[in-house]
Amino acid sequence: MGRKNRTRQRAQPNRDGRPEGKRNRDDGWGAGYSEIIKENKLFEHYYTELKIVPEGEFEEFMEAMREPLPATIRITGYKSHAKEILHTLKEKYFKEVQDLVVDGQKIEAPQPLSWYPDELAWHTNLSRKILRKSPLLEKFHQFLVSETESGNISRQEAVSMIPPLLMKIEPQHKILDMCAAPGSKTAQLIEMLHSDMDIPFPEGFVIANDVDNKRCYLLVHQAKRLNSPCIMVVNHDASSIPRLHFDQDGKKDILFYDRILCDVPCSGDGTMRKNIDVWKKWTTSNSIHLHGLQIRIAVRGVEQLAVGGRMVYSTCSLNPIEDEAVIAALLEKSEGALELADASADLPGLKYMPGITSWKVMTKEGQWFSDWSEVPTSRHTQIRPTMFPPTDPEKLANMKLERCMRILPHHQNTGGFFVAVLVKKAPMPWNRRHPKGETPAEGNPSVPDTPDPSEVKKDHVCGFSSVTELHIDMKCSVCSSPPPPKKMKLFGFKEDPFVFLTEDDPIFPPIQAFYDLSPDFPKLNVLTRTREGKKRNLYMVSKELRNVLLNNSERMKVINTGVKVWSRNNDGEQFGCAFRLAQEGIYTLCPYIRARIINISVEDVKVLLTQENPFLSKLGDDAHTQAKKLEMGSIVLRYLPDPQDLDAPQCPIDLCGWRGKTSIRAFVSRNECLHYLRMVGVEVFRDKQGKRNDGSTETQEESTEDAEGLSQEADLLEQEGEETEQNANGTEPVSSTCDGPTSYGPSGPELSIPLGTPS
Repeated sequence: MGRKNRTRQRAQPNRDGRPEGKRNRDDGWGAGYSEIIKENKLFEHYYTELKIVPEGEFEEFMEAMREPLPATIRITGYKSHAKEILHTLKEKYFKEVQDLVVDGQKIEAPQPLSWYPDELAWHTNLSRKILRKSPLLEKFHQFLVSETESGNISRQEAVSMIPPLLMKIEPQHKILDMCAAPGSKTAQLIEMLHSDMDIPFPEGFVIANDVDNKRCYLLVHQAKRLNSPCIMVVNHDASSIPRLHFDQDGKKDILFYDRILCDVPCSGDGTMRKNIDVWKKWTTSNSIHLHGLQIRIAVRGVEQLAVGGRMVYSTCSLNPIEDEAVIAALLEKSEGALELADASADLPGLKYMPGITSWKVMTKEGQWFSDWSEVPTSRHTQIRPTMFPPTDPEKLANMKLERCMRILPHHQNTGGFFVAVLVKKAPMPWNRRHPKGETPAEGNPSVPDTPDPSEVKKDHVCGFSSVTELHIDMKCSVCSSPPPPKKMKLFGFKEDPFVFLTEDDPIFPPIQAFYDLSPDFPKLNVLTRTREGKKRNLYMVSKELRNVLLNNSERMKVINTGVKVWSRNNDGEQFGCAFRLAQEGIYTLCPYIRARIINISVEDVKVLLTQENPFLSKLGDDAHTQAKKLEMGSIVLRYLPDPQDLDAPQCPIDLCGWRGKTSIRAFVSRNECLHYLRMVGVEVFRDKQGKRNDGSTETQEESTEDAEGLSQEADLLEQEGEETEQNANGTEPVSSTCDGPTSYGPSGPELSIPLGTPS
């Protein structure tokens, strides 16, 4: 390695003291883009000509595109305490912020999205700059950051919430998210899978894929907040994602998914309200270059979709070349195997425009083509026949492209979006062919074979052969055979192995005895990340994901899976068990634990989360009596709701804890601690001077570190899609300070923090 050039000149600061080209992170929406004028004549000309906006509404459409996008939050729906969070928001924070005037702007009262079920999604005109800088909104901001980090709230664009809702997910569904990063839609899929919190291991699972290795770790961070044993993150090119196998009734079978989310890479002109540089960079060539890749990804998706399954195709683009053209190409090549579903009644209250059946293609120079026959030979490598609508009127009518849905920004103050729901009625035509004497597995198409050369039409024009730098593997099923299998290439960080334990592993007897695990505890679902040496952490996955992992270890690159349930604590060996419980997996593990449980009251929760290592005598009489009967070591602290006490939380709470010689403590992360305190009526708030609401004051070092940690979390969670560096195990970013002793594990710190006295 050569020595770094120490004479390299530093970037010269600009007028406000920042290096040239650097944007102040505290600037609001549109900061750093002051030189960009929100105007693009080619964009206006193109969409005026295509008539995707109703007559007389184009000016309103353009005005909406120039306005900042409203902030939108979604309450995690599968958590048993979603109603408690919603109640806190409506009765406390929303009332405090409405009608406030900040920097001359009146803050509108947050409103629920009319089409989102159970009032679990809300939007407001608050921008990040106002939210983070106004002292009047500081409490609300701290609430949003901590609840987002603990997985109870997600900041997500409104239109981004639509595709998962249209998938109609049930707990037994096998789901593939093909282009999943940064993970907001993946989180929705996980929530829907866990709609019944009484089932720790739903039969279904989510496999979340992304081609970008670094963005996979952002995806891991999003998924980890939900602590599900039914999610696996993989790293593959979606257009050639491998076909997986699994054991079924003692036989190896091909895995077909019940639901697939195909949210493909796109030009993103529907995101101009938040991605302001799109105004300057937009040309029609973006869509033309992406069209081939979008078809290849969608084709790979429907190939792996089970017969009877649903695939939702979506883009944040308004361009029909990326939208209806892709759907039309899929329907035409499917020869009746696919059908566009009518989703008009699935989201009452959602305003959208039906898909169009006529469009033209324009080059970046402004040249229009209405039909493939008009395209000169010199442009055949860029402009493909699949970019045009079908010329046969009957075939076009049978496609029912009007069932596609295009969301326009000015209709409900959102971003622009396109979504279509496809249902698979039969195997794809190229999957029906199989060698003589062999039949495909019942209900599943066979692996594609080389077609008979006599069947290839001489005048066939391949829609998959668009020459782009992203063209990989997928070839036309008519004019060529599929590529031969290739050895999987690994990119990015080399992950630790996923090693499943056997039922007779010596690690189990002390754990089983200490926690009195029920006989039906699934030992085979427990895994670790090391083949040799002491096992530091134990994780659990669902039975179905274990099946997939064991049968495809050489076929796919797994970034992360499983939820941590136990962490090694060498001090615990003297008490009978070297593994303490981990808060991340407490709701997965608790149905099997029959010992080491202390039932606590609301007042006990307040004591445990506001005092560091309180004496056993600080607990209520009932909890104190239970604690005295237990030996030292890891414990479960369980609150059960009282239906008669409506002022107390009406949902169960399970906390990991430690019973010491004379004291007791809870092991929960800082943000979860804040969450549970809010649930029991304690509001902990730090003002700009570092004063806590109990009147004490932090040191300057504490205050500075904590502010940095909060800002780091806000940057990560409020800027969807921005990459973040994380280690190989997909750990969450750790805040820079804590008030109590910290124990570090693969998913960040667990700590017990004295945050103030109950108010």
